[in-house]
Amino acid sequence: MRGISSRITRTLIPMSTLACADNSGAMIFKIINKIGKGHRHGRLAAAGLGDIVIASVIKGTPTYLKKPVRVIIIRQRAPIRRGSGMRVRFEDNAGIMVGDDNLPIGTEIKGAMAREIVERYAKIAGIASRIV
Repeated sequence: MRGISSRITRTLIPMSTLACADNSGAMIFKIINKIGKGHRHGRLAAAGLGDIVIASVIKGTPTYLKKPVRVIIIRQRAPIRRGSGMRVRFEDNAGIMVGDDNLPIGTEIKGAMAREIVERYAKIAGIASRIV
């Protein structure tokens, strides 16, 4: 997995909700846990932009409802700092559903997506409507 060129503030902890930004059938996710390292002993594993989390679909079609799915976070409300010094923040926290091979399940992404996601996951850029 490639690194991200920005400083990401990780603010999404387990039980945080995310909007679904693709057309996979889910509408709202609730984070269960982060995949990979990233927490200190006794502290919740926080996730940020570009991280893969295990989430439960709490609103959506019955095929995904109450089932754990893999989600990549593509927008977060907390500001991120880019290498140029510019700070970027989004209106909501959002993610897209992906398979075990990190390829998206949906065919299009609604709304803007951070450029840092394209750096790490190039296949997702093909279905994005806007990249900020």
